[in-house]
Amino acid sequence: MKLHGYYRSSASYRVRIALNLKNLDADTTSVHLSRNGGEQFQAAFAGLNPQHLLPVLETDGAVLTQSLAIIEYLDETRPGMKLLPPDALGRARVRQLAMVSACDIHPLNNLRVLKYLTGALGVSEEQKNSWYRHWTSLGLAALEAELAASPHTGLYCHGDTPTLADCCLLPQIYNARRFNCDLSGYPTILRIVAHCEALPAFQAAHPDVQPDAE
Repeated sequence: MKLHGYYRSSASYRVRIALNLKNLDADTTSVHLSRNGGEQFQAAFAGLNPQHLLPVLETDGAVLTQSLAIIEYLDETRPGMKLLPPDALGRARVRQLAMVSACDIHPLNNLRVLKYLTGALGVSEEQKNSWYRHWTSLGLAALEAELAASPHTGLYCHGDTPTLADCCLLPQIYNARRFNCDLSGYPTILRIVAHCEALPAFQAAHPDVQPDAE
């Protein structure tokens, strides 16, 4: 397997966590999102993913994009810890929780959106950061309410073993901390994050310890 990613890419971070939880090895290639106008826009990478987005996983003779699809493929085809529950309702809940981070919060706050805000739209750095914190707080507040109220929440987002939902939550909290978001109103989320951060699989996936970290 070959993983094309970037140390601060939230979606790449999700896949790194999943690979570690399942004890899978992948050769990694860094695609720098800012250098030379963004290496994701160069012809070689565009041939892998015309969306110019990370991550990309080359495996089993295929080229896979979209982090959630990659993680689910790995969960279906590889042994080790299962990242989705065995029951249909459990799987639906885990996907629901994962999508709050991956589909609601992250797309509004990722690098290409922030660059468009400060570039084409000419917003100030302060306005950009306000945008970031606004959408992050809305998403995390909803996620906190769901996690705090559900009997299915355990040490982790769903039960007492990590799932796809935790793979998506940790990168979002990493980003929220980078942008100095106030996380004090999310005690359930912070409790779950602390459990995740104690696991070697999450520690080894952290952006700061990646070979391309700056």
